[in-house]
Amino acid sequence: MAPPAGSSPTGRFGQEVPVPFVEDQLQLRTDGPVLFVLLADLVYVGRDERFVVPKGLVTDLATVPAALTWLAPRYGIYTRAAVLHDWLTEESRAGRFRRVDADGVFRRVLRELGVSLPRRWMMWAAVRVASRLSGATPGDLARWLLVAVLAVPFAAPPTILVQLWLWVFALADQIGRGRDAMRAGLDRRS
Repeated sequence: MAPPAGSSPTGRFGQEVPVPFVEDQLQLRTDGPVLFVLLADLVYVGRDERFVVPKGLVTDLATVPAALTWLAPRYGIYTRAAVLHDWLTEESRAGRFRRVDADGVFRRVLRELGVSLPRRWMMWAAVRVASRLSGATPGDLARWLLVAVLAVPFAAPPTILVQLWLWVFALADQIGRGRDAMRAGLDRRS
């Protein structure tokens, strides 16, 4: 059972994990193969700010390249942070919020939701790249570079291996489909 909204459940190592969202449930409906529509407002209450993500927002949850979904699936403990970030990104495009701040809020909310340190920093580095490091200070650039240097050796080998096997599987699948089509054609002639 989920803890009451606003309570502090126990995290992996026994520490209290604050719940920064008013509701524990995220209400979505599908809108195609990878998009979702928010059915109720998503309310985040931080120490210094309150954000209300309006119902009707269209989101893809966490924007993760297919090659990296083994490391960070499109949804998980961080889904509400990803939806909030999608909205803050839209707000930044409209000039109502700075993108660098949207990315910073994303990292902070990931921490508040109990996302592990390596995963939240890699997710933050990814959204910073997606924003082309807009508004980055020299300190931001140094942090991003440190995360990237540490993440590449960790993520690259398994990603390459997974991609190779996916290509082998796709090739085998195509060969199998070709044989099935050939058999179907032969069966019709008989």
